[in-house]
Amino acid sequence: MGVDIELQPSNTYFVEEKKVHDVETGFEDSHEKEGGLKRTLKARHLSMISIGGTIGAGLFLASGFSINQGGPGGALLAYSLIGVMIFFLMTSLGEMATYMPISGSFNAYGARFVDPAFGFALSWNYWYSWALTVAVELSASSLIMGHWFPNVPSWVWSACVLVIIVAINSISVKGYGETEYWFALIKVITVVVFIIVGIFVAAGVLGGVTYGFSNYTRGEAPFVNGGLGVLSVFLLAGFSFMGTELVGVAAGESENPEKNVPKAIKQVFWRILLFYIGAIFIIGLLVPYDDPRLQSENVLTSPFTLGFQLAGIDYVPDIMNAIILITVLSAGNSALYACTRTLWMMAHSNMAPKIFGRINSRGVPMYAMLLTAIVGCLAFLTSLFGESVVYEWLLKASGTSGFLAWVGIAISHLRFRRAFIAQGHTLDELPYRASLYPLGPIVALVLCSVVIFGQGVNAYSDGKFNFLHAFGEYLAVILFIILFLGYKIINKTKILPLTECNLSRT
Repeated sequence: MGVDIELQPSNTYFVEEKKVHDVETGFEDSHEKEGGLKRTLKARHLSMISIGGTIGAGLFLASGFSINQGGPGGALLAYSLIGVMIFFLMTSLGEMATYMPISGSFNAYGARFVDPAFGFALSWNYWYSWALTVAVELSASSLIMGHWFPNVPSWVWSACVLVIIVAINSISVKGYGETEYWFALIKVITVVVFIIVGIFVAAGVLGGVTYGFSNYTRGEAPFVNGGLGVLSVFLLAGFSFMGTELVGVAAGESENPEKNVPKAIKQVFWRILLFYIGAIFIIGLLVPYDDPRLQSENVLTSPFTLGFQLAGIDYVPDIMNAIILITVLSAGNSALYACTRTLWMMAHSNMAPKIFGRINSRGVPMYAMLLTAIVGCLAFLTSLFGESVVYEWLLKASGTSGFLAWVGIAISHLRFRRAFIAQGHTLDELPYRASLYPLGPIVALVLCSVVIFGQGVNAYSDGKFNFLHAFGEYLAVILFIILFLGYKIINKTKILPLTECNLSRT
């Protein structure tokens, strides 16, 4: 079967022939026809999807390393700054997603409000970011299962995880939402229990060795390695928050996006405050920053494992290994979902082959899912050959491309609000209004840029510049520029005048 890809600028994102009018919102919904995407995600699904994107292996494993690098004070400062950035990004996304809940990807806003070439580059950037994440989680699953079954080939576990996440996403969007709800709930319970137990341990209630606030004045603490220490943690913290924007991807499949999306967005700030700032603060009380165990990102030396062991809880490594396995399944599940909907959106906006816009009777874009699974497998195979050099590049590209997606949110929101006013609309028409506009998206844009270009610091080792290392750090930026310029040159696109931005809600 031949497949033609039409690289032509387009502002059409819903092309189904039959539309259903939503009386309550006035939004003409092109989903709820036979064979179309289904609006079946409930408020609790969206809420937990945003939580699931916030709590990941970065918190369970990398948080201790962050404290080791920047000290307890440096880690708190870095995570707080990233938390502020995420809050502003989510409110920006919330304003656009409630007014215009486009299924598949918020990257479509870049084509509507900035430049079709910008939307094209953002969309493909976001797709391969999550496709590579699938590969990362396949690798992580083999390492985790190796803790229990060291003699079983690693690829066996990776294949099992791939089958599981494909099966979950093949059921329906509600199947994905329900699974993610329970995955996220387990992670939330783990963090809450850890914080409660950590408070008792730090207070000496449970006995054993306790350090408490003395950890914050120990040695170089609270700020270790000065500004560079805070910057290094700043970069790590940013990667830990990848996935919070998934609520924007799922908005178009929500039962009532005008009500449910703002509700999920508003809770992000408090989740960041509790799950990250609270957990980092407790870890700083329990384990000294210079404890050599924090330099390893291993389940046996996870700060959560160490904290529960201080409380005298048995079988902690096995418990945490199981929870981290659930985290990996959750991340892989979300990655496959995000890729599938992003590719579906691109197929319906002439940015990808139309075959990926086909949907089965359960409302699942199966062709888009299969392509993502294949690409994820190919990327995973690079971890098995050539000393994993290519895999390391792909891993770094995946992380950096996530920040590029956040840059796209900030820029799109700045343009959306200006176009909204320029076309005679009033702010009273917005179902949800972002906080501190335009300061919010500007601050988020600046902080994202600092993280992206700050990657170059890692290319210097012992005063020498490592070109291959730098190439890996900036591969995503290079690919983004190629996609943007290639589409722009071929289609001769331009930055859209504010009065010509497509604010149609269909």
